[in-house]
Amino acid sequence: MYDFGAFAHPATWVSLLTLTFMEIVLGIDNIIFISIVVNRLPQEQQARGRTTGLLLALLFRIGLLLSISWIVSLRNPLFNLPDFPWLDQPFGVTGRDLILLAGGLFLMYKSTTEIHTKLQGEEEDEAGSGPKATMISVILQIIVIDIVFSFDSILTAVGLVDNVLVMIAAVICAMGIMLAFSGAVANFVNNNPTIKMLALSFLIMIGFMLVMEAAHKEVEKGYLYFAMAFSLVVELLNLRLRKKTKPVKLRDSQYD
Repeated sequence: MYDFGAFAHPATWVSLLTLTFMEIVLGIDNIIFISIVVNRLPQEQQARGRTTGLLLALLFRIGLLLSISWIVSLRNPLFNLPDFPWLDQPFGVTGRDLILLAGGLFLMYKSTTEIHTKLQGEEEDEAGSGPKATMISVILQIIVIDIVFSFDSILTAVGLVDNVLVMIAAVICAMGIMLAFSGAVANFVNNNPTIKMLALSFLIMIGFMLVMEAAHKEVEKGYLYFAMAFSLVVELLNLRLRKKTKPVKLRDSQYD
């Protein structure tokens, strides 16, 4: 399992690059959540909060990779639900199901409350008249969601690669790339209200997907990520269009 000689084979590097790309894709939702939560901190603490969140995610994922046997055991049923009429077959509840259910509900709750706060007048809070979050509360929220996202990431890694060292190297590379671009992503999301609203909607979708997976209803993630990418492209086009139309409106207003 800890075969250093595997890195001498070209196939190992192909697996490393593939898994690194997959880890980055799966980590985008983590960056979005961290960026939105950290935005509640005072300006001078936000960079430290993002870095701490991503480093915690890295530690969680490496720790889980070193205990793969325990991860696999989480797929074993802990107990069975009664034979309800709407269940086609006996439903065994596993440890993975409970983690995904708790994480999905938390993600949906947190995203919904953020949308509600924004609609009720988030600008006042950002101006300083409302209470700011503390570093401890933000870190606790990041830990909860990091655990859930780490399980999703590690289960994907286990399905693609057998060598734990390759998995750890891919996780470290992916986290390094995400750490380098997390500040730019956070600034872009938080400086564009419509992008932030879209990101929160994405998180609700991801939370719902986690709940469905906990109910043993597999959701094809490729369709979900395609829908998210398509929505993002449309919104980016809208942003570009709004920037072009604003000067025209200003020139027209000068002649009124």
